[in-house]
Amino acid sequence: MSKDDPIARFSDDLFVGIVKIIEQARHKASVFLNTETTILYWNIGHYINENLKINNRLEYGGKILATLSQQLTAHFGKGYSYSALTRMCKVANCIDPENIATLSQQLSWSHFIEIATITDEFKREYYTLLSVQNNWGVRELREQLDKMLYERTALSQQPENEIKKQLQQLKNQCPINPDLVFKNTYILDFLNLPQFYNESELENAIITGIEKFILELGNGFAFLERQKRISVDGEDYHLDLLFYHRKLKRLIAIDLKMGKFKPAYKGQMELYLRWLEKYEMQEGEEKPIGLLLCSEGNTEHIELLMLNEPDIKVAQYLTELPDKQWFIDKLHKAKELAFMIEKQKKDSYEK
Repeated sequence: MSKDDPIARFSDDLFVGIVKIIEQARHKASVFLNTETTILYWNIGHYINENLKINNRLEYGGKILATLSQQLTAHFGKGYSYSALTRMCKVANCIDPENIATLSQQLSWSHFIEIATITDEFKREYYTLLSVQNNWGVRELREQLDKMLYERTALSQQPENEIKKQLQQLKNQCPINPDLVFKNTYILDFLNLPQFYNESELENAIITGIEKFILELGNGFAFLERQKRISVDGEDYHLDLLFYHRKLKRLIAIDLKMGKFKPAYKGQMELYLRWLEKYEMQEGEEKPIGLLLCSEGNTEHIELLMLNEPDIKVAQYLTELPDKQWFIDKLHKAKELAFMIEKQKKDSYEK
């Protein structure tokens, strides 16, 4: 039958429309099945947890679950192994009853299994919120966990009450705080740099791998320019990289530095930011933010010099991924230093 035949054209139009109807129905059925399965597993875990608490049955929990698993498998078949029941109990312990119904419409059971492995309450909520808002698949969630994303955020170094406040703002989709956007360490292992390199080679490698660099920066970044010319009193300066962040509604100035952070970098970045604010900032935007990326870390210098500089961030970049303990140690040191500085400020106010 010819494509010019009106019957053929009408049949094709019907086909396209019906395919759309079927695909939409399948999607709704898939979402419904995922939601109901997740709630079922959560309810089983919750029921087991509540009953194990009665008369100190927790002491025999492992043996009870092993026996229960055999009974359920014999009755219903696969899906109720000892490890499966253990995961149900763990997820039920981590996710509140009032949240499971909403989250189950956005995350799969596999997401909840990964999230339940996180013991820290704030860290667990952080990954849950980002999985939902960034539409992470399970693989992406695992990768971010493996790369210690939370431990690398500025947020993780804040006092608990501040972390709680910012997570609530993120949950309510309030104007986002830069501490949720910027990291204290960036992993640039995809650049394939030689053992010895200079700032120019680093910049060229970033431009070549700009897509991966943006992914490492995080969601919402858009690349604008490299070597942005900034003229002040007839003298030209060049900003390494200029980005824009959609959610923050701010220009992001990035300067790449070899070695440790130096006080002079702060003054240079302040000049860039004031120039961008005067000549590049558009109506409806917030003030620009600067990010100094240094190849070595010196936390105390940064903490002391940048205390009152919310618009300038300093972070370390690594060209190879270290082990997880490195990130944990770095976070502990940063928290200890932040606590000490906060205590000194409090003591001085009381005096």
